[in-house]
Amino acid sequence: MDTAEIRRRFVSHFENAGHTAVPSASLLLDDPNLLFVNAGMVPFKPYFLGQETPPYDRAVSIQKCVRTPDIEDVGKTTRHGTFFEMCGNFSFGDYFKEGAIELGWDLVTKPIADGGFGFAEDKLWPTVYDDDAEAVELWRKVTGLPDDRIVRLGRKENYWSMGVPGPGGPCSEILIDRGPDYGPDGDFSAEDRYLEFWNLVFMQDELSAVRSKEDLDISGSLPKKNIDTGMGLERVAYLLQGKQNMYEIDVMFPVIEKAMELTGRRYGAGGSEGHTDDVRFRVVADHVRSSMMLISDGVTPGNEARGYVLRRLLRRAVRSMRLLGFEDRALPELLPISRDKMGETYTELHRDWERISTVAYAEEDAFRQTLRAGTAIFDLATTEVKQSGGSQLSGDKAFSLHDTYGFPIDLTLEMAAEQGLSVDEEGFRRLMGEQRDRAKADAAAKKGQHRDASAYRAVADSLGSPVEFTGYAEVVTEGAVRGIVTAGGVTEAAREGDEIELVLDRTPFYAEGGGQLADQGVIELANGARVEVRDVQSPITGLIVHQARVLSGEVTVGVGAHSLVDVERRRSISRSHTATHMVHKAFREALGDTATQAGSENSPGRFRFDFSATGSVPASVMTDVEARVNDLVLADLSVHAEIMTQDEAVKSGAMALFGEKYGDEVRVISVGDWARELCGGTHAGRSGQLGVIKLLGESSIGSGVRRVEALVGGDAYRFLAREHVLVAQLSEALKVKPEQLPERVNDIVERLRSAEKEIEKVRVQQLLDAGAELAAGAEQVGPVKVVAHRVDGAAGGDVRQLALDVRGRLPGGEPGVVVVIGVADGKVSVVAAANDAARERGVSANALVGAVGPLVGGRGGGKDDVAQGGGSDPSRVDEALALVAAEVGRVAGG
Repeated sequence: MDTAEIRRRFVSHFENAGHTAVPSASLLLDDPNLLFVNAGMVPFKPYFLGQETPPYDRAVSIQKCVRTPDIEDVGKTTRHGTFFEMCGNFSFGDYFKEGAIELGWDLVTKPIADGGFGFAEDKLWPTVYDDDAEAVELWRKVTGLPDDRIVRLGRKENYWSMGVPGPGGPCSEILIDRGPDYGPDGDFSAEDRYLEFWNLVFMQDELSAVRSKEDLDISGSLPKKNIDTGMGLERVAYLLQGKQNMYEIDVMFPVIEKAMELTGRRYGAGGSEGHTDDVRFRVVADHVRSSMMLISDGVTPGNEARGYVLRRLLRRAVRSMRLLGFEDRALPELLPISRDKMGETYTELHRDWERISTVAYAEEDAFRQTLRAGTAIFDLATTEVKQSGGSQLSGDKAFSLHDTYGFPIDLTLEMAAEQGLSVDEEGFRRLMGEQRDRAKADAAAKKGQHRDASAYRAVADSLGSPVEFTGYAEVVTEGAVRGIVTAGGVTEAAREGDEIELVLDRTPFYAEGGGQLADQGVIELANGARVEVRDVQSPITGLIVHQARVLSGEVTVGVGAHSLVDVERRRSISRSHTATHMVHKAFREALGDTATQAGSENSPGRFRFDFSATGSVPASVMTDVEARVNDLVLADLSVHAEIMTQDEAVKSGAMALFGEKYGDEVRVISVGDWARELCGGTHAGRSGQLGVIKLLGESSIGSGVRRVEALVGGDAYRFLAREHVLVAQLSEALKVKPEQLPERVNDIVERLRSAEKEIEKVRVQQLLDAGAELAAGAEQVGPVKVVAHRVDGAAGGDVRQLALDVRGRLPGGEPGVVVVIGVADGKVSVVAAANDAARERGVSANALVGAVGPLVGGRGGGKDDVAQGGGSDPSRVDEALALVAAEVGRVAGG
């Protein structure tokens, strides 16, 4: 049974049982505790936490997930993968344990001909939490299994929580016995033998503290009992397809087949070397798919958070192909294979292929350059080890190669072995562990930021329906106060000077979202009180909260409210938002569909627009984009909104932005028939109202992401007016017309550069002219002529040049040594140079720099003929120069 059919059967089974089919959410959700969606229940967390009211009592989904804590174990076991799909059915206060067991057991054991999975009952073993006697009875009742076929396990295996205070509960897993070839009878910890493929969570407890998986406090029962289940799609696929592991199923193995073709290696060849190759093949199949799905959902490679995970996955895939013997560009060969298999379900992979492939291929090219640079660093490190007589590359050097240069440890091990060296893996692992512990500590700290929405939930429940937003049509609205929240929680009244969060039943104030800043203004109450609105947020779905200060009077629940938005601010922000849409469309026209918005901020009179790009944007493109959008401003296009379904929106050509959360019905903003995007923000009525759009420039804000900043309307006009005055002043000062300014300025710059070069030549010549005098005045120290000289204002290059020049002027055949110390900008540069005859007498330039370096607060080194160092203490330069003669006399005699 192919993977697509397993998906179809799962959804159909639960739809027939009254569940609403919910599409997979993006892998990126706005959750401070998660980098990626890592479980099927994550999109439903607000319902389980009581933050939002679910729109259905029962749901079924196939959710995209990514987990990366065990990335190093990918390919080594049959269980570890980064991207996977979780099939789940959910009940929000509807059916509970018996219903979940019945529905799950029915699908699992129903014959294939009848739409089920057809697993043999005598191979299946349910597990229960050892304190859950109710679950034991229900399993017996539903399945007819004897008591000894129902396995009782402890809290570690069969109790679920989110890892933070909140809902939790016992769970039941369905295991399948794969036979004695996979482990001994009755050993349920041997996961290859008794493989868990479906977990049924009975969410019934309220947890007050969670210290570990086994150490937690149950404070009571949840008011509503919920069901959350998760069936691993890949596990069921390899069980039903007769495969050994997830890497061999129909949507993954074609990538391994292509990798075998490219490398000439064979998957499943056997032996230790064959097993190592198998792991690499599996890493390739897993990471290629995971990377593709992450890029599809809007992640770009970077050095932090999500971007770093993606970069690591891509580089591990490329590295594994290299270790398999393939050193050409691998992703253009492999990624399309994964696209064709996964694209059968996720059609956006085909639609967005140009963007996805551009991001992935650019990262591979960057990594290939990193490998070249890392190889050079590696070669230097191995040379140092061999010169010192060692045979092992240190752990900190291996870690530096990995952490600083992105050089994989596997590659370091391989290349070190080729050089006849070992690597201090224990030291490397220790440093990696310390880094991982720091990351875990950071993650733990973030878990503490989970927002308590109980106050907002209480106000929302009292409302009974979502707050009505009237701001698309008006900026003044009549309503009533329905809730007041302060630092202490929900309250009935607030007085002058109080900082409050105010909830109305109807409001024209736009809550910050979609890159648009919130409205500001005032709310006048029927009892004469007056409130200043400083910010507006939507902490939970359906609730609009005005963050405000009571200017006068008393605010009480139930009093009438007259809301007035700051109209000029709203209009200015709306112009910026419309301009953002226009600039987005223009960049896509100029650079291609890969130039997809990756973030924005729409402020009064200005906006910031981030988009995907593999390199800097040429000035000519910036000019063309600016001209294009301003032509359309002059065209005075109508800006209008339409409400439609997501499918209708996509078919109409509307852009949807990654990471944004859209409902079943969406709002589509169109600028004429040109730019169309899904958007919940406010906009100008016509493009002509924008006046003018001025792009200020573009810059990089991370790997693969560029930022454009721009001004709109009056702010753009005032900027251009200032530019005009500046140009006029420069034209007057330089006595040229404005259009001749670039040529005139370039001419002045070239003349300055020429003058600087001439000055430099004169300065160097003066420095060298002193060489003959210094050589003639050399001090005789025993058999050696010594020059020890200070040069103020000279940096390292000049000091070295002077020292070598003076050494060359010393009498030929006589021992001679030169030490020059330069002082510039508070820094000290030391250069020592000894001729052949001096070195035969035992004088070493390297030893001299080593001797004087500590006196000037530094150190240095080099060879016996020339050595160089530096320091930070100019106060002891004369003392250091005096030491030179003493050191020469001590070594050579004098």
